[in-house]
Amino acid sequence: MNVLQALFFPPEQPGGVSSMVPYVQERFARMGWNMELFSIPKRVRGKGSEPFEFRTFDWREFEGVPIIEKYMQTIRDYVWWTKLRVSKKYDLIHAHHPIAGLVMKRVFPDTPVLMTVHSSYEKELLLNGRIKEGGPEERFLTSLYRELEATADRLMTVSDSFKGYMSQYVDHPERIMVIRNGFDEKRFKPIAHDNAVPQLVSMCRLVPAKGLDVLIRACAELKRRGLPFVLHMIGDGPMREELEEMARKLGVYDDIIFYGYMLHPEEFMPFFDVFVLPSRAEAFGNVFAEAALCWLALIGTNVGGVAEQIEHGVNGLLVPVDDVGALADALEQVVVDPAFRYELSRAAWEKAKRTYSLNRVIRQLKRVYTEAEAAAGEGTVIDRGLSGRDEAAAAAEAKEE
Repeated sequence: MNVLQALFFPPEQPGGVSSMVPYVQERFARMGWNMELFSIPKRVRGKGSEPFEFRTFDWREFEGVPIIEKYMQTIRDYVWWTKLRVSKKYDLIHAHHPIAGLVMKRVFPDTPVLMTVHSSYEKELLLNGRIKEGGPEERFLTSLYRELEATADRLMTVSDSFKGYMSQYVDHPERIMVIRNGFDEKRFKPIAHDNAVPQLVSMCRLVPAKGLDVLIRACAELKRRGLPFVLHMIGDGPMREELEEMARKLGVYDDIIFYGYMLHPEEFMPFFDVFVLPSRAEAFGNVFAEAALCWLALIGTNVGGVAEQIEHGVNGLLVPVDDVGALADALEQVVVDPAFRYELSRAAWEKAKRTYSLNRVIRQLKRVYTEAEAAAGEGTVIDRGLSGRDEAAAAAEAKEE
């Protein structure tokens, strides 16, 4: 079978789906499948001019809104780039971004297009203070879920929590299939070590949605309590200068190392003790599973896919969003008690190996791809809900968790 994986960000982009799909491609290649990756380079801007309309709503209601105008231009650019670069036919296209999914179905209407929604752009914009709740940008972006439902041959997402979020914007939420992300455990090599001072690490894009301001304040409280630690902050973004200045004002700048962008952080993470990220929203939170596979204790917020990964007190600790005191208390628990920290990290590693295995993802995708190809070959509409076989497999996989 010839499959095109349609991304938005280039596969070399660190983090998230763009860093996962190449491993999916590699596994399918071993099985003899021809699978290629496609994305739009960042340098392609303002090239597309072909009009683009939606089936389920009129986007011109939102004309003149800068973020929406930019989104629509990006769609036109993706159309232009796709027509320029994709000349061969595929048996199946699996898109991993709304723009990729909508464009691929427009350009290749006779090819089955499966769509996985990995995150929420509107929630990111809201949490980062770039748009207002209920404003035109949010209404436009949430309208895309119903458009994807009407366009894609199968709609999927990465967590039960995010399926619940999407459900309010589609007509048939029961048809959304959940395939949780998976990771090649061979990438992660836990290392036995004994740090005299507990080493904390956080890895993400430095934006308000990640709650790093809360983390720095919690670290200042940890220092006020007289507890030793070092926080390693991996990642870059628009908040970096603000976070560094906050650390200086709170007297913890010398206790935090700001690394900036790092291409292969999984090679670095096993030397730390605790992964902490107080996100204000996460559809799945890949980095928690990756940290677990590095044998780190986990601390996260009780949101989205993070809460599905962490069972409080068993394989990590969950705290409320924006609660500096609760986060400081959780950090204190793992800083002062190495044995507890070890038990959390061991349980996190075991669950991640069992539940977030790349092998499980490959099995699920192979089944979905095969059914989609068979339906297309028979000239029938793909069943957008779970088939009986899917339901049985989903139940078996739930037991594995």
